[in-house]
Amino acid sequence: MSSWLRLGVPFFLCVLSACAQPAGVATKAIDQPAIAQAYLPLKGRIHLGIDRAAGAAMVIAPGIAVTNAHNANLLDAKSVIGQVGDYDLLFFRVPQNSAPPMAAPVMGEAVSAYGQDTDEELRIAHGVVRGIVKCPGCDAPAYFTFAGDAGPGFSGGPVVDSAGNLIGITFGYKDQGPERLIFAYDMSRVRAELSVVQNRGPSPKIGQ
Repeated sequence: MSSWLRLGVPFFLCVLSACAQPAGVATKAIDQPAIAQAYLPLKGRIHLGIDRAAGAAMVIAPGIAVTNAHNANLLDAKSVIGQVGDYDLLFFRVPQNSAPPMAAPVMGEAVSAYGQDTDEELRIAHGVVRGIVKCPGCDAPAYFTFAGDAGPGFSGGPVVDSAGNLIGITFGYKDQGPERLIFAYDMSRVRAELSVVQNRGPSPKIGQ
């Protein structure tokens, strides 16, 4: 059973890391300096090294970054700290120490998301927060949704509010007629899951 099905996310949710052309529009740079410093593009090859895949990650604490667990093939397994069983999150070590300011999503606010093209081109997508979903017995929200034009290549990338705060990490999308809903983990959820990973000690290597 997929992690998003356990958490109430529709089973037909599409992940955002793929060899398809990403959505959004090309952009030369990330406007928010703190987000730009913490943003990490991910790339790799799949299907016997023929097809390229792209995603993103964010530094969220000194020496620690987060991306989606389904991006594991885009990382050096030796850098992995651990991944979360019930959420599509994976934490890994990085040399960067600069983490951006963080905030909670707000219903109706305008947001931006960043991702990568398989040709290493930075992409941006704009949207509006549509829903914030809590899981039973959880202090932090499970995830939130925003209507926007993100897609493949935005996997593990940041969602940013108008003040330049990191508010979420994207992990999937669902098309509803003419509208696309993007799914993202609230940063309070991401930080809570990082604590779980750190407290339980080393995890088995990817693939074991």
